[in-house]
Amino acid sequence: MPRWVDEAVGEYRKRLPPELKLDIRDLPLGGRGRDSNPAKAMAEEARRIRDAMPTRDRLVVLDGAGKSLSTEQLAVRLADWQMSGDNYSIAIGGPDGLDATLLEAAELRWSLSPLTLPHPLVRVLLVEQLYRAWTINAGHPYHRS
Repeated sequence: MPRWVDEAVGEYRKRLPPELKLDIRDLPLGGRGRDSNPAKAMAEEARRIRDAMPTRDRLVVLDGAGKSLSTEQLAVRLADWQMSGDNYSIAIGGPDGLDATLLEAAELRWSLSPLTLPHPLVRVLLVEQLYRAWTINAGHPYHRS
């Protein structure tokens, strides 16, 4: 990721409380080339995501066709996630999206926007929105709407 992404993500990560720990893992993309098969690449990426996920984690996937959440709705979800005592893995797909097996296995298919967003921006937006949702739940003045 570009330095600006690491800096922005780092800023929000250090603001989060210890109980909201983010473990970000970059995984290699599936093989792509002029004659490659996107479905095969997505299946390879899905395998890598499943292998990288801790066994008991619950899966949330970012999907442009998924459910849109307002920041306030995300705050409610985040509170529910925290109260469940479970860990969650949030998967961001490759350039062709996520394999159908991951979409079907997900507890939530979440759309950050109907726009197609570049991965660096998605990472910053995701971490900022998790931080913002936490501030709502904590009564912190960061969120003003």
